[in-house]
Amino acid sequence: MEMKAHKQAHTKQGHLQGNLVIVGFGSIGQALLRLLFHNIEIAPEQVKIISADENGQNIAREFGVAFTPHLLTEENYLAVLEPCLNKGDFLLNLAVDVSSLALVDLCWRRGSLYLDTCIEPWSGGYTDRSVSVSLRSNYALREKALAFAREKGEGPTALLAHGANPGLASTFVKQALLNIAADTGMKVKKPVSRVEWAELASRLEIKAIHIAERDTQIGAQRKQANEFVNTWSVDGFVGESLQPSELGWGSHERHWPLDGARHGFGCDAAIYLNRPGAATRVRSWVPLGGSYHGFLITHGESISIADHLTLREHGKVVYRPTVNYAYHPCDDAVLSIHELAGRNWRLQSSKRILRDDIVDGVDELGVLLMGHRKGAYWYGSRLSIHEARRLAPYNNATSSQVVAGVLAGMVWMLQNPYAGVVEPDDIDHEVILEIAQPYLGELVSVYTDWTPLQDRGWLFHEDVDGADPWQFKNIRVI
Repeated sequence: MEMKAHKQAHTKQGHLQGNLVIVGFGSIGQALLRLLFHNIEIAPEQVKIISADENGQNIAREFGVAFTPHLLTEENYLAVLEPCLNKGDFLLNLAVDVSSLALVDLCWRRGSLYLDTCIEPWSGGYTDRSVSVSLRSNYALREKALAFAREKGEGPTALLAHGANPGLASTFVKQALLNIAADTGMKVKKPVSRVEWAELASRLEIKAIHIAERDTQIGAQRKQANEFVNTWSVDGFVGESLQPSELGWGSHERHWPLDGARHGFGCDAAIYLNRPGAATRVRSWVPLGGSYHGFLITHGESISIADHLTLREHGKVVYRPTVNYAYHPCDDAVLSIHELAGRNWRLQSSKRILRDDIVDGVDELGVLLMGHRKGAYWYGSRLSIHEARRLAPYNNATSSQVVAGVLAGMVWMLQNPYAGVVEPDDIDHEVILEIAQPYLGELVSVYTDWTPLQDRGWLFHEDVDGADPWQFKNIRVI
């Protein structure tokens, strides 16, 4: 096991000459401000926050930042945002229910930079029954963004979905591939194209990749009835939990899920299941927590990583790993999901974000690469609530990991302001990792002999594929 702890950096790593407009000021926005001013040369008078409510207004005031409570909608966003954005400005979208593609288009026309942590639709887009399940998926949102990128070509940088995951997860995968190659005696140069990264993953025989996260943070007051508790946005988590489960579908898979479906358009790197992510479980593993059952929540990185690690010959896919998010949120969030399901997916009337009242716990967020010569390998961030509080105020372990990705993405964009529309897998992972490291606690590297077949069948007979433990059939909990 290798663990590296990094001290907080205070060197300014980027300079923003224009203004910064932050849309949304929930748990991530509130966690960002101190670290923003530590890492980027920017004055408080350059920053303007536009948020759907007054939550966090006192924090903005503490840092001398302008704050406007204004709910953005499809009908009013242009009138509100267009006067705020000019060439060289930066729009940071941390809101839910505000269309990423609409804001990307606006920034493109105004010559402004753009970053978000998730490709969002307008309010109701995730659950709109007037369109098919496929068209309200993350896969469809990404395909629209890629089509926009192909149409526009070069232009002001718009970095899509760059927080912790999506975002740092793609960085972790690249570093993990290089680490496994070195540890197995494979001499390789750092890949410089998506084909070279895919070739490396194929040579290593990576069959499956989990974004494997276990959050053990706990508050002084436990979850109450009719309350949804989480360590980050309740609305954001519920929104993605009610989307269909999505995963990158690997070339090694030989058991098609009975509730699985292909999209029939686009890159075809992913499939979806006809059930919500909050009702779908998968087996996974993290170093401290060990084996666990996580929710197969749809996330953009499950699709983009699988797409970028695809090899084709004469137009036919010859290699692709299966990629999915295996999320075990904090225990109170798990209880909240159970209650939400029992209410037929109607959100509880009370919502609470755990932050200042957290008494203990760790967020283990990393990637688990499976199928190579050494079995399985986990690489990622192990951050405790106590370390997160030492790094910056208004943080917990989860928000600090997301903010690390946001800051790293912003700095990269300031260094590359005319890269067009890009996603985390397109950019230099070493630059991102260097900027993010001080806010990730320990970077942990662990090999394990765990497989999803361990301890199976001792209680009930299960239909498994014993010849290949890394089949999704074995990973999914039925």
